[in-house]
Amino acid sequence: MAFRDGPTRRGFVRSLCRTAAVFGFDQLVQALPLPVQFVNVAREAGLTTKTIFGGEKRNRFLLETTGCGAAFTDFDNDGWLDIFLVNGTRFESNFAQGQAPTSRLYKNNRDGTFTDITSKAGLVRTGWGQGVCTGDYDNDGFDDIFVSYWGDCALYHNNGNGTFTDVAAKAGVTTRTPKLRRWNTGCAFVDYDRDGHLDLFVANYIDFDPKTAPLPESGPCTYSGIMVACGPPGLQGGRNILFHNNGNGTFIDVSAKSGILKTPGTYGLGVLVADFDNDGWQDIYVANDSTSSTLYKNNHDGTFTDVAIESGIAYSADGKAQAGMGVDAADYDGDGLLDVVKTNFAGDTTSLYRNQGNFTFDEQAYQAGLGRNTRFLGWGAGFIDYDNDGWPDIFLCNGHVYPEVRESAVESGYRQRKVVYHNLRNGKFEDVSGTLGPGITELVPGRGCAFGDFDNDGDVDVLVNCVNDVPQLLRCDSSLKNNWIKLKLVGVKSNRSAIGARVYCRTESHTGIQEVRSGGSYLSQSDLRLHFGLGDTTHCSLEIRWPNGGIEKIADVPANQILTITEGRGTAR
Repeated sequence: MAFRDGPTRRGFVRSLCRTAAVFGFDQLVQALPLPVQFVNVAREAGLTTKTIFGGEKRNRFLLETTGCGAAFTDFDNDGWLDIFLVNGTRFESNFAQGQAPTSRLYKNNRDGTFTDITSKAGLVRTGWGQGVCTGDYDNDGFDDIFVSYWGDCALYHNNGNGTFTDVAAKAGVTTRTPKLRRWNTGCAFVDYDRDGHLDLFVANYIDFDPKTAPLPESGPCTYSGIMVACGPPGLQGGRNILFHNNGNGTFIDVSAKSGILKTPGTYGLGVLVADFDNDGWQDIYVANDSTSSTLYKNNHDGTFTDVAIESGIAYSADGKAQAGMGVDAADYDGDGLLDVVKTNFAGDTTSLYRNQGNFTFDEQAYQAGLGRNTRFLGWGAGFIDYDNDGWPDIFLCNGHVYPEVRESAVESGYRQRKVVYHNLRNGKFEDVSGTLGPGITELVPGRGCAFGDFDNDGDVDVLVNCVNDVPQLLRCDSSLKNNWIKLKLVGVKSNRSAIGARVYCRTESHTGIQEVRSGGSYLSQSDLRLHFGLGDTTHCSLEIRWPNGGIEKIADVPANQILTITEGRGTAR
């Protein structure tokens, strides 16, 4: 069942769909071995703590709807991905002593299970947690964790001994202001000035105060005839923040000086850092809700210019503002340029912006085959090569924003399934969601979504943080036997996490491009290691372009291994 060519595999998928139509999906799964399956192993792995976020049946405020992010991060450098899950709270915080919700850190036991070490690690905190991103901001060899909140954010310094210390106040990144309690959302570490020290970008949603915010009844605010939480239209939008790393453990707010505040877009959620024009400098894209999205072009002098509208990446194909949530980038068509996928609200399609070079994008959702699904409300998003054929596919995590919404002819209900599109290698995608197993079809109120190989078996697994529910850990089980290579990059002159490094993975028939990236998806952090599917190719060549501008090339690299590549020193197994 190791299908390696696109047409053969597509024929197999179509035959499965026809069989399912006749006999039903459950009977199909029992009768036929499927080449790739995503199986939810969260309970068996020990991820059983519920994420709390607002009211379960009714929300009074918009804050209760957005949910939290998730992270795959190797905090102890043992080569195995650990898990961090952001948690929230409720306005009616009548929790029993010791039972208040807190974000969770799970250590990978290397046997498919995890151990909750939150308390031991010093990470207990209750509040309206939102996003998470990781990076070694002080270059001490251990990745640190930043968590955004409605209110003061947390910067957890990794002490290198299994514990963390919140140094946000000392470092100057709490985002605290005298008059305003910021609603911080997506975040990303980025060395925007290439000085070897990771800076920090934090998106903001609205300026929210429950004392003055409108209620569903007083709005009044309705959706499909149902009274729901108000906003964001009509509410004061938040302002994004850029912190420059001073190189001594502290940061300074350069939002105004850098031009970050000069943008028409607001209501920021998902944050994506990538080099969109191949000039070696990281740009920043923000998926905004109910308004134009933002694309900050890096001007190489410490400043940015928002070019989203003129670049064609601010609106839908017909020029309308969308409710953007999650975002990711990859070269899906093999032309050497990073394209963008963005999730949106129910009733809309997922956006697919094809990069045409020179900061111009063409919205290709309908042409590429992503226009068929409009019943879902998207959050987490990722380009992942789930079948290791060398071409990035699209994985989307869904769930409605309003718990009051139920299943109908035009809605998929509050709990929703995933959507997965397979890359057909010709600029088009095919919806294969129904063939990828129960982890995809299970209905959950999904939000944050992270991607990484937690069991180091050579395929990409998925971590999903749900609203008022337990998380999902979707293990990818594949019988395709396609080859792969996984790379951990370590900066020396560049930042230690190598965030911003770009790798070209070349075979005889294809060149894949990936960048080491902090943040992304929806308020989440994926594996900092880069994963390339190689199909039936057994060797590849690598070109690494480090954040400081240096280039290294490594030829004839054998497949099916995890390599550590240190800047200027070659490789180490």
